[in-house]
Amino acid sequence: MQILGIVNLTRDSFSDGGCFLEPGRAIAHALQLLGDGADWIDLGAQSTHPQAELVSADEELARLRPVVADLASRGVRVSIDTYRPEVVRALAPLGISMVNDVTGLRDPAMLEALAACDAKVIAMHATAPGPRATPVDVSPNEIAERIETFFSELIARADRAGVRRERLILDPGMGFFLSRDPRVSLRVLRDLGRLRRLGLPLCVSTSRKSFIGVALGTPGEPRPPSQRAAGTLASELWAAAQGADYIRTHDVGALRDALTVWRAIAEA
Repeated sequence: MQILGIVNLTRDSFSDGGCFLEPGRAIAHALQLLGDGADWIDLGAQSTHPQAELVSADEELARLRPVVADLASRGVRVSIDTYRPEVVRALAPLGISMVNDVTGLRDPAMLEALAACDAKVIAMHATAPGPRATPVDVSPNEIAERIETFFSELIARADRAGVRRERLILDPGMGFFLSRDPRVSLRVLRDLGRLRRLGLPLCVSTSRKSFIGVALGTPGEPRPPSQRAAGTLASELWAAAQGADYIRTHDVGALRDALTVWRAIAEA
């Protein structure tokens, strides 16, 4: 299992907005995450929470370009979290290794941009289109079938566009990307093994998500993102036990240590 360390180059990400907007600080944080055990660095310059401000493609590129260039020159495996094909086309020559699209490759132009490069692709399921997590009403009992249908159609669409199946990594989505009901995210995690029937690697990103805050809090008063570390780790270990191939997280060191001890116990 591989770990993607999250670096948000944003003003308004829900848990660390504004912390790593300056390129030097973003690079330093990425190197720290690598030292903590990250296999990849996932860079995002557009926040995706429901109230996030959409930045222009030019601004997104201005934030990403210097950080991608620096990390790629060091041999770091860099993922960019973007839904914009023009961003992929501009950064592919710098050496990106993965593209993480929270809109699930809905844009045909994104498929064209991906077909022209060889980066791996995380394709995320979301119940609503668009780059922001948009709360909708979905029942826990219907979510598994919806996700399977979404991915079956996505795989076929990508293949027709020339994006080979072996490049795809499937992310079922979490938090408000699934539903305003926190039980939906819990159900997806519970039944994560069901998605292995699709025969592709799975990526899970529960880090500091809203449903963890609800599970840990009291009615009407969820835990804030800064107090969700232990709950995040529990959900990540569950995902690993269910066969997740990639976990995307803010707290790389905690996850790496937990996995190391877990494996030591399993091998004793």
